[in-house]
Amino acid sequence: MGTGVSRNADGGLHGGEEREESLDQAGGQLYVSLKMENYKKKGDLIPHVYGSVPLVGSWDSSKALSMERESTSMWELSFVVPPNHETLDFKFLLKPKHGYTPCIVEEGPNRQLIGGTLQGDARLALFKLDNEEVLEYRVFIKADRVSPIDLAASWRAYQDNLLPSTVRGIPDVSIDAVPETGHENGSSSLELDLEHYVVPAPSTSANSGLVYAANLAENPRSITFAGGCCDQPATIKEMEVVIPDSPKVYSGSGMVESKSVGTFSPLQKQDNHRGLFVDRGVGSPRLAKSSSSTTFSFDLKLDSQNKNSMPAAAGAVAAAAVADQMLGPKEDRHLALVLVGLPARGKTFTAVKLTRYLRWLGHDTKHFNVGKYRRLKHGTNQSADFFRADNPEGMEARNEVAALAMDDMIAWMQDGGQVGIFDATNSSRSRRNMLMKMAEGKCKIIFLETICNDERIIERNIRLKIQQSPDYAEEPDFEAGLQDFRTRLANYEKVYEPVDEGSYIKMIDMASGHGGQIQVNNISGYLPGRIVFFLVNTHLTPRPIFLTRHGESRHNVRGRIGGDSVLSDTGEIYMKKLANFVEKRLKNERAASIWTSTLQRTILTASPIVGFPKIQWRALDEINAGVCDGMTYEEIKKNMPEEYESRKKDKLRYRYPRGESYLDVIQRLEPVIIELERQRAPVVVISHQAVLRALYAYFADRPLKEIPHIEVPLHTIIEIQMGVTGVQEKRYKLMD
Repeated sequence: MGTGVSRNADGGLHGGEEREESLDQAGGQLYVSLKMENYKKKGDLIPHVYGSVPLVGSWDSSKALSMERESTSMWELSFVVPPNHETLDFKFLLKPKHGYTPCIVEEGPNRQLIGGTLQGDARLALFKLDNEEVLEYRVFIKADRVSPIDLAASWRAYQDNLLPSTVRGIPDVSIDAVPETGHENGSSSLELDLEHYVVPAPSTSANSGLVYAANLAENPRSITFAGGCCDQPATIKEMEVVIPDSPKVYSGSGMVESKSVGTFSPLQKQDNHRGLFVDRGVGSPRLAKSSSSTTFSFDLKLDSQNKNSMPAAAGAVAAAAVADQMLGPKEDRHLALVLVGLPARGKTFTAVKLTRYLRWLGHDTKHFNVGKYRRLKHGTNQSADFFRADNPEGMEARNEVAALAMDDMIAWMQDGGQVGIFDATNSSRSRRNMLMKMAEGKCKIIFLETICNDERIIERNIRLKIQQSPDYAEEPDFEAGLQDFRTRLANYEKVYEPVDEGSYIKMIDMASGHGGQIQVNNISGYLPGRIVFFLVNTHLTPRPIFLTRHGESRHNVRGRIGGDSVLSDTGEIYMKKLANFVEKRLKNERAASIWTSTLQRTILTASPIVGFPKIQWRALDEINAGVCDGMTYEEIKKNMPEEYESRKKDKLRYRYPRGESYLDVIQRLEPVIIELERQRAPVVVISHQAVLRALYAYFADRPLKEIPHIEVPLHTIIEIQMGVTGVQEKRYKLMD
């Protein structure tokens, strides 16, 4: 049982004696396939074959042939037997993945294959371990005569699927000299005008630069228009106030299914035990129970202060969140970043970038802009006099909307929000004291002050303000608006008081990206530390970032995931077109760089590009499919139906067995994002679908749940233009 041999009913070889004779006359050779199946893999022991002829090791275990994994439970080895060695004695053995010892040889007599016929009784392969445990493998043996033509076709298939890497020896950082004369291949050349290849971006594209940044902030829920506290200003037509639904609260006893990776969910007491449910991926949950009710000294309760306070994240972010939950003060579970600074100093720009970054990391973050509240409450036609410190009515109105925004932010945090960014000038100690009093016992406040002494940058920001702000949308005279804003700015400067209280971060002349200072006071904890690190590396220098997948690979053609295959013929055409595009688009950008993963399909795609540094990032490698690497989705559905369904239910959090989830990919991409923010020259990123989905979601500020479904087609370049007005996107499709 458990052994299959290619034989017909009367004991002859499969295909009959006539076919065997004809193949012998045509030079046919014996093709043997050995397979072993076991669902209980033990450690890192790999099945091997060794035996009586040089083909299978000459009974030397160090020369035994390793079997290749065909699926999660099946191992396979195929070979062609030379005509003078058609009597084959062999046995199976287990060897460690790394090293030669200890080798465990199967129990029982040698197996013998004569002319493709297995001698003796069929049997399982039994391996006795040191602890007397016996491992059982089912064995499948198939032998066929194949013609030279079929053998050649089989070899071509082997080359297509298991071709050794063609990029070995290429250093991680390299640069190819620009050729003295360029010769373009006719099939890969591009039109002179690259606009010919522009295609429409999706409706949810990264075009925040086309929208006034404050309008992207949270809509007030304390200000309503229908039967509420104020009337809707006629000048604000696009504003719509939406009260968000309360987050779902999980209740009931027993185990609670967690919907995030690497996070804890509370479990009620069972059998005098308390435990924490640790979800390590939708496909493989684990329950860690304490041996006594006193093992866990901290009990996480799902109350109004902690409904949703765990980030949708993995790795360091999840670990830090758990530590903060279990060890930190209650108010530290919610963080309020309160902006401070004069108008036109980049506060809203900073708030938008921080919101996007923290959301991408998995923290539930919202941006509350007090100017938006003011416009909804009092309209947009407020002159500079409204902002005078000696105008009691104006001061009262501005403090009122600030309090409304703060109330909304705190209420949102109590419903489960994690990080609120409070965007206003907050230029006086009295205003900041009011906010600290409102936040006492409810959230931790860190002041973030932006200071700019560069008159050139201030003037640019002022002019952008007049062009974009709804405050001046109805002012037809640009110069009149400019004068009014300068007067408003002077009113603030008269009473401005720099931050010197509480916890704070000061950004001094950081906008240009050339020098500047960051001062911190009383800052501690993982998340505040990440925020400081992010702010150190951001700047306003305009530059493009290009995202593109590698050219079509042979695995793409076959529908296989992962792997390290080379490019198809179509992919090789794209790599030439991409080089042509980079040469035309970046001909005046000699400081640009090319980033690839360490997989050969991206390195090969970048190979024709010359004149720019090429840098390989392990972090840019495709999502690790674990034991599913190299399989098609149909094969996963057939052989691993539970994994297939788990992935289908939640692609964001699903983790391949011994592989990664999208949340894992986001965590390893954080250094890439930081470096992209720090760069001042163009960067071309050649990577893979899952990785580019995650990178694109950062720039487009897309919700985490959408990341696995973002469209990143082959042979298309996504240009992300970063600058003072935000992010803008353009797409080029070089090939169908």
